[in-house]
Amino acid sequence: MTETHDPELPGQLLCTERDVLIPLLRGLKDEDFRRHTCCPGWTVRHAAAHCGAALMRIVESRFDPDVFSPECNERDIAERADWSHEQVVDELERAMTEAGGVIAKSGGLFDAVALGEWIHSGDIKEAVGAPGAYGGEGVPAALAIAALYSRQTSAVPVHADLDELDEPVLLGVEGSGPPARFIGSAPVFLRLIAGRPVIGARYELAGAKESELNLFGN
Repeated sequence: MTETHDPELPGQLLCTERDVLIPLLRGLKDEDFRRHTCCPGWTVRHAAAHCGAALMRIVESRFDPDVFSPECNERDIAERADWSHEQVVDELERAMTEAGGVIAKSGGLFDAVALGEWIHSGDIKEAVGAPGAYGGEGVPAALAIAALYSRQTSAVPVHADLDELDEPVLLGVEGSGPPARFIGSAPVFLRLIAGRPVIGARYELAGAKESELNLFGN
């Protein structure tokens, strides 16, 4: 799977996921918003608030010196503490709709943010027991963005043979050493590169530790 930078891809990823995530969130009960995600200390509501806030920062060009840092993310969530669930979801829907055009003009600067929010959508789905966590129609776009991002971060090279794709995916910088080898499903691979739990999942990984595949380092 050869990746070239497509400026429209992050927006496509966000809009595709929006059409699944927003109806899911609008159908949740209050107790569902209080369910814990795999992100330490974050509930479903926290994750949704973070995603909307982070993407609206891009839409509105609001960049604090520590933008997208853990501290900035927590401030954004705290600022929405008095909002209704509906307001949080409304902002997220608008953000996922409008951010793509701005990201497309950034020259790749914010592509990883779109990928991160797509991953958080998987966190939410998993927390509420909805199908399709870290999978679905967005998988090819998510993998393409992840592959390009991995080149920027000089990640460990990984050759991934995924059940859902005919061509392998290569992450990391070619020539920096023999690539690790992953064999399994795309959702499991995406969990690994996002640093999410894969307890009980069936896959093969040789030449690297699971923690070395985490592109986000946390």
